[in-house]
Amino acid sequence: QVQFVESGGGLVQPGGSLRLSCAASGPSLGFSVMGWYRQPPGKQRELVATITSGGIRNYGDSVKGRFTISRDNAKNTVYLQMNNLKPEDTAHYFCNVYKGRSNNYWGQGTQVTVSS
Repeated sequence: QVQFVESGGGLVQPGGSLRLSCAASGPSLGFSVMGWYRQPPGKQRELVATITSGGIRNYGDSVKGRFTISRDNAKNTVYLQMNNLKPEDTAHYFCNVYKGRSNNYWGQGTQVTVSS
């Protein structure tokens, strides 16, 4: 079982920045894909960004150019730098570790609210 420690969410004004962190612990995390997904109020969960252990990144269309995902493999930690935040970025953000269909783990999430 994978354990998560997520942090960095909060309330920010439009145009502001936040940095999310997610430290994962558990067996066999090497060569996993780590990432962030979000669920806006009343909507389905959607991709924000993922990163492989080799550094290959994938972003959701709505965050390209504004968000940057990075990863520290030694610490099994993934980061999400979010710049130029918009009200539509308001959501519950979930950390994810994926090593195959039967090894797909989710953190409890952290709330990000963008509002003036």
